[in-house]
Amino acid sequence: MKNIKDIAFIVQSRLNSERVPRKMVRPFAGTTLFDLVLDKLIQCEAIPNGNIYASVHEEEPRNIAAGKDVRIYHRSYESANNDNDIRTIYEWHKFLPHDYVVLISGCNPLLKVDTIERFVKQYVFQKEENLFGVIKKHNYYWNMNGALVTPWPEGQTIMNTKAVEPTYEAAHCLYASRRDLIAEQMFMGVFEEPGGIKLFDVPELEAFDIDEPWQFKVAEKLYYEFSDQED
Repeated sequence: MKNIKDIAFIVQSRLNSERVPRKMVRPFAGTTLFDLVLDKLIQCEAIPNGNIYASVHEEEPRNIAAGKDVRIYHRSYESANNDNDIRTIYEWHKFLPHDYVVLISGCNPLLKVDTIERFVKQYVFQKEENLFGVIKKHNYYWNMNGALVTPWPEGQTIMNTKAVEPTYEAAHCLYASRRDLIAEQMFMGVFEEPGGIKLFDVPELEAFDIDEPWQFKVAEKLYYEFSDQED
C-alpha cells in the first residue's frame, strides 16, 4: 500500500499545441479544459489538495491555476516546447518531493471524478508501481502490412465482435508511475514486456480525447449531453 501523501497529482498545460492551438484555455462549455480538470481533482476526496500540481509556463494557464487550491510548478520554456525528451517535458521529476506521480490529462473533458478516484484508490492499494488507463475494445485490427493482429475467435466464420478477444487501447488520460523512472528516460514501466504495465479500464466515452479541431467541437456537444454537470 502506498501513502497518498507520497503521490503527486499533475496536470500539464501549454498553449502551443499545433493541431488545436490554445486548447487548454479556449472557451469550452462555459469554462475551459484546464479549469475542468483542475476542478475535478479538487473534488476528489481521495486526493489532498496540497498534492495537486498545475505544471504551467504561459501566463493564462498560470492565472487559472492561481485561482484554484492547487500548487503551481513553473514549467520552463524548454519543457513547454519539447515533444520528445521525457526528462525535459516532465522536468518536475527533479524537484518534486514525492515518490510517485499520477498524470491526469486535461484533454478528456468527459472523464468523471468517480473514475479518477477509482484509479487513485487502485494505485494506492495495488502492489504494482505503475497503472495506465486503457479502453477495452472488442474489434479486429491489422498492422501496416495488412496482417491481422487480433487472434481470430475459434469456430467463427464472420467478424463477430461478441466473440473476439478484447484488445486494450491507450485512453490517454490517466497515468501513474514511480517518479524516479523519468531520470532513466522511462515512464510507468517497460511496455514491451507482457504484464509490464498494469492496466485500468476507463469507460470509452469518458476517454474521448481532444486531439484535432473537430474533436474539440464534438467533445463540447458530448459534454453537454452526457457529462455530470456537477463535475
